[in-house]
Amino acid sequence: MKKFAGTLMSFVLVLFLCTSNLWAGDSEIRTDPTERSSMPLTEPEEVITEEVDMVMPVAVVEEVAVESDGVVEDVVVVEPEEVIEEVVAAVEVPVIEPPPAPKDDLTIAAELIDMEGLDNYKKALDLCMAAVKADPNSFKANWMAAQACRKYGMDTQELDLADWKDTCKLYGKKGMAYAEKATALEPKKADGYYWYGMNVGIYADATSIVTALKEGLKDKTQNSFEAAYKIDKKYEQAGPIAALGRFWFVLPWPLNDEDKSLEYYREYMQTEFFAIPDTAQVNVHIAELLMEDSSTEREAKTLLEQVPKLTKKKYWNDKAKALLEDM
Repeated sequence: MKKFAGTLMSFVLVLFLCTSNLWAGDSEIRTDPTERSSMPLTEPEEVITEEVDMVMPVAVVEEVAVESDGVVEDVVVVEPEEVIEEVVAAVEVPVIEPPPAPKDDLTIAAELIDMEGLDNYKKALDLCMAAVKADPNSFKANWMAAQACRKYGMDTQELDLADWKDTCKLYGKKGMAYAEKATALEPKKADGYYWYGMNVGIYADATSIVTALKEGLKDKTQNSFEAAYKIDKKYEQAGPIAALGRFWFVLPWPLNDEDKSLEYYREYMQTEFFAIPDTAQVNVHIAELLMEDSSTEREAKTLLEQVPKLTKKKYWNDKAKALLEDM
């Protein structure tokens, strides 16, 4: 009986333990009820959707010594603001240049004259005459118109065009008128005086020196060249010096003066403009004078032989060749 009672008690104890385990469930459920009731219930965290301004941290630039594995190294901490400044400074900001101002007619005319050539001279002449018409009291327009008249007329002569004499006669006269106007406007400048005399030159080539003398152009030409010489003898590549040398040589006897001519030519030969491509014609003119005297004939020959080396213009090369053949 006692054995039976003991067995029964063991059975009841096992049943009790099994019932307790079923009641407890998993580890979270097995928590003490009093503790579970005291745990606060939390809502899920809300997702932050607002934009937040990013602020760059500012570091301090300094050198610090860091010891690593027994070796002390200098470490430079660079401040971000300075890095940004250096980057900005290194970036080249493109500079937008303003558009160039349009060129006026006289500027274009000067460029055309520098380019040389019959068509360019004629275009320049048209522009200058239009400028004078628009402003008759423009000193620059008048002296440039005189220059263009002489350049255009002389080029027709050098090209040996059929109507070169008519052209030189017409534009020689026009050029003299423009030059006189320029001189009246600016009597202390060489431009008007010089181009007046040069236009008399092409006019005389077309009509003859005798005709020019009859029209009283000898004194006007002499005075103009001498005035230009006095104001600026180096004007237009020492043009006034060479022009006076030529002036005293081409006049008919007894008005000519070869000693004066040679004096001016010797002065010209001392300038930096002697024996350069732009002034090859002066070599020919000096040689014409020197070859008349046996003592300077060899020098004349040397000057003439230089001409083909200085210019490709057929007119002056033919002139030089013809003079060499006459020696």
